This record gives sequence, C-alpha cells and structure tokens, in this order.
Amino acid sequence: MNFHRSNTTPFPGTDPTALPMPLGQVLLERGLVTSEALEQALASQKSDSRGRLIGELLVEQGAVDEASVMEVVAEAYGIPFVRGASRLADPAIVECLPREFVEEHAVLPLFKVRGTLTVAVAEPANLYLVEEIRRVSGCDVQLAVATRADIESSLESYLPTASVFVIDNIYEDVAETDFSVIERETAEIADLREVSGHSPVVKLVNYMIFSAVQEGASDIHVEPDDHSLRVRYRIDGRLYEKLSPPHQMAPAISSRIKIMAGLDISERRVPQDGDIHVRMQGRPIDLRVSTMPGRWGEKIVIRVIDARNSIVELDRLGMASETLERWREIVEQPNGVILVTGPTGSGKSTTLYSVLATLDRDERNISTVEDPVESTLAGVNQFPINDKAGFGFSEALRSLLRQDPDIIMVGEVRDVETASLATQAALTGHLVFSTLHTNESCGAVTRLINLQIEPYLIAATLRGVLAQRLVRKSCANCRVTYQPDEALRNLLGTTKCSSDQLWKGAGCSRCRDTGFAGRIGIFELLVPDAKFIEAVARGESLGTLRSIAVESGLVLLNEDGFAKAIEGLTTVEEVLNAVRS
Repeated sequence: MNFHRSNTTPFPGTDPTALPMPLGQVLLERGLVTSEALEQALASQKSDSRGRLIGELLVEQGAVDEASVMEVVAEAYGIPFVRGASRLADPAIVECLPREFVEEHAVLPLFKVRGTLTVAVAEPANLYLVEEIRRVSGCDVQLAVATRADIESSLESYLPTASVFVIDNIYEDVAETDFSVIERETAEIADLREVSGHSPVVKLVNYMIFSAVQEGASDIHVEPDDHSLRVRYRIDGRLYEKLSPPHQMAPAISSRIKIMAGLDISERRVPQDGDIHVRMQGRPIDLRVSTMPGRWGEKIVIRVIDARNSIVELDRLGMASETLERWREIVEQPNGVILVTGPTGSGKSTTLYSVLATLDRDERNISTVEDPVESTLAGVNQFPINDKAGFGFSEALRSLLRQDPDIIMVGEVRDVETASLATQAALTGHLVFSTLHTNESCGAVTRLINLQIEPYLIAATLRGVLAQRLVRKSCANCRVTYQPDEALRNLLGTTKCSSDQLWKGAGCSRCRDTGFAGRIGIFELLVPDAKFIEAVARGESLGTLRSIAVESGLVLLNEDGFAKAIEGLTTVEEVLNAVRS
C-alpha cells in the first residue's frame, strides 16, 4: 500500500497541493487518530529499520483503519476512493490484465468506457505502474484508489478458476476457531463452493503448498479419517505428518484443491486427476492432483514438481568419478539405445533431464515424449502424451520419427510397440534414451526380450544401462562415527568394502531429528562389451549375463552404496533398504 509517499504528480490531472500538511497531521485534524497514537507511530518510525511510512505504522498499531488512510491519500491526489470495489467491477473486464500482473501489483480493472480503462489501485503514486497498465492493456488509464484487502478479495471473487495461483502471501497463525467452516457431516455443493473460498481455507491450502515447497517435499497427502484429518509430506522418500486441522475442514479443503485443479467438486464418488499451476517467489511450480473417494471422504495426493529440483548437473547426481566418466562417454554416442532402470521414485527422470541438459541443442534436434512433461528444457522439443485422446507413447514416437530427430527421449518403454519403435529408431541412426522398471541393469535385457525384441537386435543397439536408487544422505550437521559390529563388517567384506568406522546422523533440528537430510543416488552402470553382447545374442539367462558383466568389472548397486556409506554420505541400512526394494 502507499500512504502518500511523494508529492510529485503521478499522472496528469492530480493535485499535489491537495494535502498541505503531513499525512499524520491530516488524520489528526480530521479526528481519525489521537495525538497519543500519532506520537507513538512517529517514535516507532524513527527506529524502524524497514523505513515504513506513518500511515502503515498507524494501521499496524490499530490506531486507524486502512480505508480511512487510503481515502485521505486518494483525496490528496484528486482520485476517487472506492469502497466495495467488487460491486463496481465488470466481470467481463477483470481479465483484461494477466492474473499474475493484477495480483503482483494489487490492481483491479473496474470498467472500460470509450477506450479508457478505469482501474482500482492500492498505490496511486506509482507512476511506473500506471504506465505499465497502459502498456499491457493497450488502453488509456483512469485511476481509482481502493485498499489492498478490497482489491485482493475482489480478485478472488472474479478469478476463482484462474490457471495460475500466486501463493507467496500466506497466513500461518490461523486460530483453530477459524477452521470451523463446516458444521454438518454432509454439506451441499453450493455450501462447499462457498466455504472453500473462505479466507481460512484458502490460507490453509496456500500454506500447505508453500511449506511443502519450502521443505522440499515431493508429495502432499491429505487424509481424512472418522474424527481426524492429517496432512503429511513426503520428504526424502519418507512421509511425515505436518498438520492436523479439525476434521470438519476436510470437505472444504478438498473442494478448494479441486477448484484450483479445475475438477468437478460435485463428483465425490469416482477418482479425479488434475493440474494446478502456481507461482511462488517468481518461479512456476506444477502440482499434479489425484483424488480418491474413501470411507471418510476424499483422500487427495498432490505431487509437487519444482523445476528448480528437476534438472541437476550430472556431477551432482552422486556418481563415482569413474562411473561418471564412462556415463558421459556413453551419452555422447551417435546412435543406439541407452536405458535408465529402477522402481518408481528412484530418480530416473532427473537423470535423463540432466543428460539432455548437457547435450548440444543448437546443432541437434532433441525431442522428448513424456507422461507428463515434468520440467521445461530450453532448446528441447517436449511432447506430453494423452492416452485418452489415443496419443500414447507408441503413437507419439511413430509421429516423432517423421520430425527429423537426432536424439529422442521416451519417458518409458511400456509396451511391445514402443519397444519395437525405439529399437528401430536406434538401428536407423538415432540416439534413444528411455526408462524401464527393472531392479538391476542386466534385467533390462530380459525385460526387452519379454517385450518381444529379438536378442540380436538388443545386442546391436544397446549402448548402456544405468540402474539406480535414491538413498537418504546422512545429515552433515549431526553426523557422528560409530564402530560397526562383526555382522556388519562381514557384510561389507562380501562386497570388497571394509571399514572399522561408519557414520550416522544423531538427529538435530536441521534434519527434523531423523539423522538424514537430502538424498543421493547409488548407481550400477552396465556397458556391454563384446563378450556380453555375444551372450545377449545367444539368448543367455539373466544369471549368466550378470556373471559375465561382473567379471567385466560391473560395480553392483550395493557395492556403490556401501562405498558411499563408508565415505559417510549415507548409512548401510539405507543402502540395504534401497537395494531390496
């Protein structure tokens, strides 16, 4: 808000002499504040490190309401002051300015007459804002003044289904009594739509999203029970309870999230899926929403896709130096198939994004087919599949091969046709990256055979397989050493790893007393040599292929993990849990 920051004329038609004395004196003369309150605010202003204006301090200490201050400011500039801006706003005009713009600058388009757009603003002295409104709208601009709260509530009323939500402004200290928005066990749809827009519900959902992103959560679980409601975050692969709002809030929270995701709030009997696009601290974040009807209400899971965490530099994935060097050589091959394997949540997409980010995108046509596109890569053509429209991986890949690609990334090889097309593309000179759900690197060969790819074709096209898992990192802030017992030393000895000292996190405030903070990858990189390729062409069993690969120097997942445990990066227990999954 702006409380008479300057006497310069912000735009033609204002009267800078309309306020002949300081704002505080005007408010005092009009009986809007007491002399004691003004003296207190002036004293606070002298010691205020943020340089806040007198009007802001008076409002903050409760000496005067914001509307009264803004009315005086509006009068000073010769601009109308508007109360209840939503009643004046033409719904057809509100969206003439982008959602992000109006929320960032507290601007509410009211109406347009003969090419002149009248806009309510909270900062009438901001000359640059006026010019920017004129530029963005393409109209002459006439200003009115309204409080920021009035503008924001009006925007919530008129833009409830906007595709981008700005969630920076959150409210953490909501009283529990504010949560009692639904008193009945069963609410009508109209009631749900109304209460889902109430400020406590909006603020709580905003806080859930905001704090999940801040804490690095990958998923938000909203789980209603008979007499409870819990909100859990998945952080570093584990679920932690974050909030426990009153269970009466469950229908309102569910409706608010479904409205944001563009879902049908009247449908509570079948699962629904949707997307929410939010903007936080200036960067876009995608949320994938899944609802599932349960006995006590709808369970909602929100997948948080933060582009900031989607692309990691190759040397930060956690590969050993030798593995990283060989991996860099493989991904620079001119053609062939390169696979990344592992269960869901093992970081396969992150690895592939990291690879594509390192490749030359100026001289080569790099294209991806994904479900869904999780992060935008500059210079890469990315295509999301749409199974409902009949545009699956195989259909997309078939069309993509007519787009003159050099490098292709297929999100997942799920079926026979996709596997066949990927192999054919590799045979015709393309470099193809993809993922498979197998537990180890050699298992990728048997999986391709199960997908009816001839062994000789696999031998001819397979350039490398990277199996991986994610393990939690020991907290560097509270990490301590301990002596492993004999059983643990013997276990390490079976993998050519040995140590009389291991590390573990003791637990501290930084790691939420878990002893872990962040995650790191453990890897198993298979680079087929001549002997392995001959065995694949002969159709040898998985056990035989694994033995040949180990003889050729394959470092297994558990060996790489134990080496990291000895370095203090993780624990042996974490490695065992990951490898057994």
